[in-house]
Amino acid sequence: MALTISVEDIISTTNNPLLQAKPHWTRFRLGDVATVLNGYAFKAELFNRTEGTPLIRIRDVGSDDSQTLYSGEFESKYLVQPGELLIGMDGDFNCARWRGKPSLLNQRVCKVSISTDAYEDRFLDFVLPGYLKAINDATSSITVKHLSSRTIQDIPLPCPPIVEQREIVAELEKQFSRLDEAVANLQRVKSNLKRYKASVLKAAVEGRLVETEATLARSEGRSYETGEQLLQRILETRRAKWAGRGKFKEAEGPKTHELPDVPEGWTWATLPQLGELNRGKSKHRPRDDKALYGGPYPFIQTGDVRRSDGSIADFSQTYSEAGLQQSRLWPTGTLCITIAANIAETGILQMDACFPDSVVGFIADQGPIMTEYVEVFIRTAKEKLDRFASATAQKNINLEVLQAVAVPTPPLAEQRRIVEELGRLLSILRGVDREVDTNLQRAQALRQSILSKAFSPCSSTEGVAA
Repeated sequence: MALTISVEDIISTTNNPLLQAKPHWTRFRLGDVATVLNGYAFKAELFNRTEGTPLIRIRDVGSDDSQTLYSGEFESKYLVQPGELLIGMDGDFNCARWRGKPSLLNQRVCKVSISTDAYEDRFLDFVLPGYLKAINDATSSITVKHLSSRTIQDIPLPCPPIVEQREIVAELEKQFSRLDEAVANLQRVKSNLKRYKASVLKAAVEGRLVETEATLARSEGRSYETGEQLLQRILETRRAKWAGRGKFKEAEGPKTHELPDVPEGWTWATLPQLGELNRGKSKHRPRDDKALYGGPYPFIQTGDVRRSDGSIADFSQTYSEAGLQQSRLWPTGTLCITIAANIAETGILQMDACFPDSVVGFIADQGPIMTEYVEVFIRTAKEKLDRFASATAQKNINLEVLQAVAVPTPPLAEQRRIVEELGRLLSILRGVDREVDTNLQRAQALRQSILSKAFSPCSSTEGVAA
């Protein structure tokens, strides 16, 4: 949808300090101090990833480069140079200086170029985002929001004397430089936390997170059940359950000659050897058939698994009795593994629930400890499993891929210690990560506060530094 009220009306009725102006400032239409060039509708059939000139699309605004190349002819006026200001005209109306190599200006992206000495480029960089956000907030959104070049040209920019513009820019750059350094440090902390989490998970399934059961048993002078003995006990129990009920099909084990060595007392096993592994039964979504929608049975979707952070307690859809009839109610404690879109996202059900065939359920024969350990392992195998995904519009893997996955399996007592220690460490990491996010939010709020002071009618240029 496009804007249905004038930009002037937005400015006259707003309390947003970013859109204010000091009493001695004038205002000019952006179109009076700058030119706005709309991008060109280049032929999509000439887009590729191997040859031609980079093409700036909406998703590239704010990026360092573009992954799309254009192999056809073009007019030179559509070539964007590094440092030129771009605005995305659909979606969030982002604006940013282009940081990539010379690239072509595609449709629904425009370039803004200052055309007078009375306006500073950098002052425009600080002013423009607030106005674009106000326009975005005032634009109706049924589908995708659209911004017109006419609306951009009509933005009533505040225009202080050129000397004052330069003073404001200098002060803002000084303060934002310190703020940007702090934000960069926080982002580095987040990256380090992510790497540390990955290393902790990897150590957990390689026998390096806690003392192995073999080491403890030796030091304490006792025997213990090895991973191989645990696996045989599981298989024997399963055979006994099937006795007299028909032919029992034994789950296939992994090809151990292709696998690396595991710690003493560990073994390799496949998921079907360790428990039940099956796809969700339902092929229907509640939204497809109203008779299936609404009722007492939680219906877990791939998005619910992705957002779960390992523990699925929330859901957005439910099944009726009719929905349950064409599905299956999986028990609390089932490990859910996605096999479509986002591959190998995991979460353990905190309630009985149904889920579609884009999710696989795993129920360990040895209960919650083994389920939690397997969930940890799948997290470490996510990247490898993603490589098996078909190169279609929506990535997916089949059940056979998961059935063949080799799981390094420690003794059950060691699995318990791994899960407990990992839970302790990940809890600490989550706490630090939340604190970093809080400080990043504070940094963003401080940035807005600094900008507000710069444009507040009651503050002086020195007030920006206050």
